[in-house]
Amino acid sequence: MKTPLNRFRTMAIICGVNLLLLVVYMIAKYAFDAFDKENPFIFIPIAHGYFYIVYILTVLQLAVQKRMSFGLITALIAAGTIPVASFVAERKIVKKYS
Repeated sequence: MKTPLNRFRTMAIICGVNLLLLVVYMIAKYAFDAFDKENPFIFIPIAHGYFYIVYILTVLQLAVQKRMSFGLITALIAAGTIPVASFVAERKIVKKYS
């Protein structure tokens, strides 16, 4: 992962997969009361928090290198919060800047 574009691709995929896991976790937790006392999957929301912070830093690094507009930076950061959006954003950014 030598270039910021490769780092962005990797973090977009990791963050997207972890966000999908988080959605499944939250549905299971609140809709079905799946995890009451001892929660073996508590690492999912914690990991997502850390991955999302690294994703934001990666977006900012790529944005500085490629001189992206503020609107595009905001859209990329928001893509990390919407399920499947980071995969779409990753494809569009790679197509545009590679």
